[in-house]
Amino acid sequence: MIAHLKGQLTYKSPEHTIIDVNGVGYKVFTPLSTYYALPALGQPVSLKIHTRVREDELKLFGFLTEEEQAIFQKLITINKVGPKLALGILSGMSPEDLFATVMNNDSAKLSTIPGVGKKTAERLTLELKDKLADLALDMEHTPSSTSTEGFFNDALSALVNLGYKKPEAEKALKMVTSKQGNDVELEDLIKESLNIL
Repeated sequence: MIAHLKGQLTYKSPEHTIIDVNGVGYKVFTPLSTYYALPALGQPVSLKIHTRVREDELKLFGFLTEEEQAIFQKLITINKVGPKLALGILSGMSPEDLFATVMNNDSAKLSTIPGVGKKTAERLTLELKDKLADLALDMEHTPSSTSTEGFFNDALSALVNLGYKKPEAEKALKMVTSKQGNDVELEDLIKESLNIL
């Protein structure tokens, strides 16, 4: 499986790019966010790659950030969401906006993206919530955020002890930390999460 491509950008369009790696041109489908950030033709470029293999095709999907790649991979696990629609969603909304939209159950906002109907938007908000919450927690738990992580775990423990289910408590805490930032105090973190719950 191809996981990463680094080479010279020889073609770019809103739908796909071609990267020349040692004389071999790789056609890579990208979201608009990646397309807008691409360098000029002839310049070096590096993309994270998701390889999709089917009986009759092999397609490469490229992303500038790990976050976009991870969200794409979560999106295509949802029933009736293929790579084309997943790219459309990432093209229509930044990862931050998508996260906020899903956490706020705002299916109406999701349905404004071309190709996403009302029913698909409702299913996306329902099924993506847990997947994105897990993703956000994974991204937040980096070695540099040990104090926040400690607060987060303490607050989670407190909420679970109060009788809330762990997944619901985690979601509420994530919503608070995404709004308030990493400087939020433990007491405020618990209070704000209780308001959401």
